[in-house]
Formats: sequence, C-alpha cells, structure tokens
Amino acid sequence: MLPNDPLIAAVPQVVAWRHAFHRNPELGFQEHETARFVADTLRSLGLEVHERIGGTGVVGVLRRGDSRRAIGLRAELDALPIKEASGKPHASQRDGAMHACGHDGHAAVLLGAAQVMAREGSFDGTVVFIFQPAEEVLGGGMAMIEAGLFERFPVSSVYAIHNWPGLELGSIATKTGPMMAAVDGFTLRFSGAGCHAAMPHLGDDPILAAAEFVTSVQRIVSRSIDPHEPLVVSITSIRAGSIGNIVPSAVDLEGTCRFLEPSLSSHGERLLAQIAAGLAKAHGVQAELRYVRGYPALANSREATAHALKAAAATVGEARVVADFRPSLGCEDFAYMTSARGGAYVWIGSGEAGPRQGLHGDCYDFNDEIVPIALRFWINLVNEVLAPTGRASSPAG
Repeated sequence: MLPNDPLIAAVPQVVAWRHAFHRNPELGFQEHETARFVADTLRSLGLEVHERIGGTGVVGVLRRGDSRRAIGLRAELDALPIKEASGKPHASQRDGAMHACGHDGHAAVLLGAAQVMAREGSFDGTVVFIFQPAEEVLGGGMAMIEAGLFERFPVSSVYAIHNWPGLELGSIATKTGPMMAAVDGFTLRFSGAGCHAAMPHLGDDPILAAAEFVTSVQRIVSRSIDPHEPLVVSITSIRAGSIGNIVPSAVDLEGTCRFLEPSLSSHGERLLAQIAAGLAKAHGVQAELRYVRGYPALANSREATAHALKAAAATVGEARVVADFRPSLGCEDFAYMTSARGGAYVWIGSGEAGPRQGLHGDCYDFNDEIVPIALRFWINLVNEVLAPTGRASSPAG
C-alpha cells in the first residue's frame, strides 16, 4: 500500500457520502435526490452522465485508451419501508424509510470507485457505472433494461457487490452458478357463505380451508421434490374477518415460493392449485389462486466469475476468498442483468450481526470497515478485466 494511496485517501469521503445517503433514504422509483446527487458527482468527475433511465436510474461512463471492451458495475439506490431503530448519529431522518440492506454503502462505494478511476485509472476500455433504482421488490433492474440500458451502453459483462452480515469481516465470496434464488409470489382467496359464529352450520367457513391449506402446502417441499433441491414455500399473510362473532365469507392468503431450479416455478404453481382446489371441494368453498412469476435466479457466468475471483484474491488474499458456501434463497433483481449480459455477483463479508442488525432489520447499519475492501475490489476488478493489452493487471494494494 503506497503512502499516498488514492484509494485510502478516498475512504473518508465515501463514508461521508454513505452516511448522507443513510440519513436521507428514498424508496423505490422515488430516489430523486439520491439520483441527482450521484449524477452531479459523476459529472464533476468528468464522466459522461445519463439520467432517468428506467425511472430514477443513473449511468456514468468512463473511457480510457483505445480498446472497445466495456464492463458494467452496478449499485442500488433504494431504501426499504422500515422505521429505523438503530439510534446511530446518521440514522434515517425520514419516518418509515431506512437503508436496511446496505444500498447506501453500495452506492457510495461505487461512486468512490468512479472517483478513484477517473483520477488514477490506467485501464484500457470503458467502465459503465450503473446506479439502479428500486431493487427491493419493484424490479428496477428490469426497468433499466427495458429502457435500453444495454443497447445504449453495450457491455460484455456486468458485476455487483453486496455486503453480507454473517460472513467473516473482510472475506469475499463468489462462485460460478447460482448465488440467489428465483422468487414467485401468490395470492389465494377461499370464499363461501358467511354466518353467525354461533350457527356455523348455516355457512361454509373458509377459515377451515385456509388453515388446512397453510399446513398442506408444505408437502410440496417435503414430498414432491428431491430433498437435495432447495425450495421454500412460505405463507406470509392471512387476512379474514373483522369481529369475533361472525364467520367471514372470505379468507385471503399471500405467500412466496423460492428456488434455484427454474422448473420448480411451474411445479410450485401446479401443486398450489391442486391443493387449493382439493381443499375447496372438501370444505364446500371456492378457491381463486393468482400465481405471479417474479425475479429469476441469479446465476454467475463462468468467465465473469473467474475475473471476480482473481480480483477478490488480489484484494484480500486467496485465503480469504470463500467458495464453499450455499447460495442464498433471498432474491436479487440483478438476476435480470446477469441473464441479459452475463456477469458475477459478489458478497463482501461484514462480520457477525446482532439481533435486528441483519439485512432488513430495523437496527441494521452498513459496516463502514468494508469500504476500503469494496473500493479495492472494484478497482482490482476493472484492472483485471480491462488490463491494457500485453500488460498484466496491477492489483490495488
């Protein structure tokens, strides 16, 4: 590490940006102030800047040398609809919204990487810095693609990092193949005749059908697929009735299916429908299922992963690069980008998290100790993928 290392010099600024983002969280497709700040900062660094891509998305383009090679680096802008309880000095100042997943850190780090590369970068090619809106649930990645992201900025591969509580601080994890699950959602209504609670024989009681459905659907996981194949079916919401002496006429359920194998989407839908129809017939009620396919599974491509592994080893040393881990059954709409262009998703360990301090917890806070690691990874990755022809890449120390 050089005494005047520009990467280390950038860390205090990146942390300050991160804290500012954390204090002022904005929900999906509402990231107007955040996007404006990112665009203005990229412009001040001399990058070519494009705004309002897929809503509030921002793209910065940095070119060096003569090569036509190009890669994309992506970070998210959006926060979650959670009331923060961390008590930190930089806690959210907007009631009901907080950066509970680390997107504030991801955006600040990518902005810092753009700053270092704009001032010191010696790569040969083009880096496309992608600041994406609405990763949480709303599919901002797909919105940017549909707005012509990769037609306007043709890259050979695209990369993203994510802080990962529970993974050893300072370690980096990635591998070829699945990293995150596909996610589908469903709603189900059981309906029939309501009645007085004291006279249940005069009604149909859809609550009984709903209660049996909650337990019956677990046979999809336990009895219909290979036990080695990851699948989660969870009922996440049940809504029925409004008073204690009336059996309601309808019960609404909501849930999710998560899996790595794409064929399990149709399998889950088919068995959910079979179970719902069978229970409806048994209980004399009607069943109406709505199944919605969501984010696809996020799978890393082989070539991009090889580049990411080399950059990770150059950043933290081979001993701290983790490949023997299980994919997460959480989901990520970065999957749309890797499906479109190939790429790699990388976890950076942020250490153990206490109660309510994990991802999406109301006391969560991005660990600023990983800022220099994440910065160094981005710079090493660009030096690896876009190394000048005939010259080996030089890792950032």
